[in-house]
Amino acid sequence: MYLDKVNPYSVTKQHKRDKLHILERVRLLFDKGSFQEYYPEDEKGLNVTAGYDGVITGYGNIYGQRVYFYGQDFTCMGGTFGYHHSQQIIAIIKEAMQAKKPIIGLYDGGGARIQEGAASVAGCGELFRMNALASGYIPQISIVAGTCAGGAVYSPGLTDFVFTIDRISNLFVTGAKVINEVQGTDYLIEELGSADIHSKISGVAHFHMQDERSCYQEVRRLVDMLPPCYSKERMFRTDAYHQKDISDITRLLPTDVEEAYDVMPVIEEILDDDTFLEVHSEFAQNMVVGFGKLGGITVGVVANQTLHKGGSIDVDASDKAARFVQYCDCYNIPIITLADSTGFVMEAEQEHKGLIRHGAKMIQAYAGASTIRLTVILRRAYGGPYIFMGCKQLGADKHYVWPKAEVAVMRAEGAVAVICNSQLSQLEGVEKEDYLKEQLAQYREHYMNSDLVLKRHFVDAEIKPHSTREVLYQDLIRMAGKQESVLVEKKHANAPM
Repeated sequence: MYLDKVNPYSVTKQHKRDKLHILERVRLLFDKGSFQEYYPEDEKGLNVTAGYDGVITGYGNIYGQRVYFYGQDFTCMGGTFGYHHSQQIIAIIKEAMQAKKPIIGLYDGGGARIQEGAASVAGCGELFRMNALASGYIPQISIVAGTCAGGAVYSPGLTDFVFTIDRISNLFVTGAKVINEVQGTDYLIEELGSADIHSKISGVAHFHMQDERSCYQEVRRLVDMLPPCYSKERMFRTDAYHQKDISDITRLLPTDVEEAYDVMPVIEEILDDDTFLEVHSEFAQNMVVGFGKLGGITVGVVANQTLHKGGSIDVDASDKAARFVQYCDCYNIPIITLADSTGFVMEAEQEHKGLIRHGAKMIQAYAGASTIRLTVILRRAYGGPYIFMGCKQLGADKHYVWPKAEVAVMRAEGAVAVICNSQLSQLEGVEKEDYLKEQLAQYREHYMNSDLVLKRHFVDAEIKPHSTREVLYQDLIRMAGKQESVLVEKKHANAPM
């Protein structure tokens, strides 16, 4: 096996690039001494161990759980995707699917192997199909610990979570040299596909790590949080729950509803201590998504972040939330949604980017989900965000409001301007100001509250903030055996893309 015969010179070559060698990476990623280099037979019955081709495959344990692995060795043919190389990866993904265990792929290569011509491209195509087949069946995690270029980038792009590392990771379809020659520009490679670009702007990267060692620790933490495979059965432990005093949780929210606040401490109060793992933390920061535990049960959390754009929803926030909800539903992970938003980002640019199309992804994700969905309106839910953030009308199992929560079509100023337009147009000066103040006060009193949705049972109940953790936990336990409801028979929905 290759790992038993590693040339020290190969390790040194990687270190000169400020990167760890694949052998060192494996040791950091898996429990000590647990990794077994292993090459299964491919679908044609050919043993793919014949000749090392720049990729390590095998399995090991992460916190005692078996996890499968493939990792490119840049010191062997630049870690490029040859046909044989791709077949090795395909074979280990198949093995992981048969075992119903997660798989981690480590990318550090120059893309398709030019010397092989169409064969390398065909190998990539077969690999993409396998990534697509595994999607929603077993967790697929990608670590980009070097360059991932050309068509090969679509392999990590098809997986569930992509980790990138500062000063090491670069993902791009077209290299800087080609783009500069064609467009007459002078882009650097880092300006096209660095960890910073993909974590903040493109949204390709879900995790942006400062160095390799912290990256592998965070991957281990994520694996420990996720179910190992798709299963229709939910098995929740009931011995891990402990009482937690969150009686002062309301101190985290400003008394002025117009004032922004950080929703992260609210999430952390509701969940078990030190369990929240944020996903996509640098992308579309007006929406927070991530995994945590509540009474030992893994849950997905979706929340508006008012520190950014007032928690309003835009194109990127819609995509971010929709894909996360879809992932949780794939693995029957319960979804807890914390709503506090006054609307959509009102910009012509957002309309031009397709806010309708992208926003529809959120509706499709929530409405099409069959996992447990619990929603709490913390402060405000106006118009579209009331619907988008997992409302009862989209199928939420329980939908709650905190006291004094405001549920309305829009802000008072906008509503009064529409309702009282004709009257306001006939007034001016002090008389107009007094009339406007009076109408605003009346609108806020009668419509800017949760009375209507409570009376008509559009939401289930008003709950005290300090009881939120207990209420949500009891809902999870009670609904553990919830059956999936099929309203109509069909192959699948035509989801907006």
